Amino acid sequence: MANQKPAIATPLRTKAIVEAYDLNFKKSLGQNFLTNLTLLQKMVAVAEIGPDDDVIEIGPGIGALTEQLAQKARRVLALEVDQRLLPVLAETLADYQNITVLHQDILAANLAELVEQYLPDHRQIKVVANLPYYITSPIIKSLLQQPVVLSVIVVMMQKEVAERLAAEPRTKAYGALSVLVQYQRKVELALNVPKTSFVPQPKVDSAVIKLSQPIQEYPQLIFPAAFSRVVQGCFLHRRKNLKNNLQSLCGKDETTKTKILASLEYLQILPTSRPEELTISQFIELTNLLGKNNLL
Repeated sequence: MANQKPAIATPLRTKAIVEAYDLNFKKSLGQNFLTNLTLLQKMVAVAEIGPDDDVIEIGPGIGALTEQLAQKARRVLALEVDQRLLPVLAETLADYQNITVLHQDILAANLAELVEQYLPDHRQIKVVANLPYYITSPIIKSLLQQPVVLSVIVVMMQKEVAERLAAEPRTKAYGALSVLVQYQRKVELALNVPKTSFVPQPKVDSAVIKLSQPIQEYPQLIFPAAFSRVVQGCFLHRRKNLKNNLQSLCGKDETTKTKILASLEYLQILPTSRPEELTISQFIELTNLLGKNNLL
């Protein structure tokens, strides 16, 4: 698998590939190619890729990150939605026999079937990707809902979104996305990525987030199907207090209002509290109690 050419991520090689294929960057697909080799290597290191790991990459672009992953992993399965880039990847990654590139949209793909077909007898699957800004949240939610066991997810995204994912209660960035992701995964803001690392240069900085298996134990969630609805309902209007948001979610008749107030009192949560004041455990307890009181 030795490759005597300069790494794809180097500015000169990236420029040569873009010019050779006359690539026009698609804003609609959020295409920005990373030209900072050191950062890519650090990203691979954050994911702790080893020879027994199979890796799924989303949006390989021209193969800069894919190449670095292939040098460490057992196999790499790269899913690219832009058909124009398939012949580019076939050339740039030709020296690597452990890479499979598919024309696939991660939001439409059946990941379980793809893993069964292309990553059989896998030991551990990790996801490493530079995500398009415009669909970062849907991709994260999709990955967390997959039946495939993903041991680690390391993804680059807009810094603002990364800060929301990692945010603590009682902070401005803390919201529904923070709660829903942190309930399922340990979230670590691993790397900051300046916008100057990309071609074309985006308007904002990026960051790398690491989502690993949770280590904190939360109360048992009795109504898991309703949890997302409750959390999103509580944050629907950030300027409104919990009582008003819960009334919008559950109903505004007098019986429902009384049950909501009784639930909050039981949990020792002030009705005038803002949603960002609640911890993940409190959101779980609130969901459980609303469900028991037939408010969901």
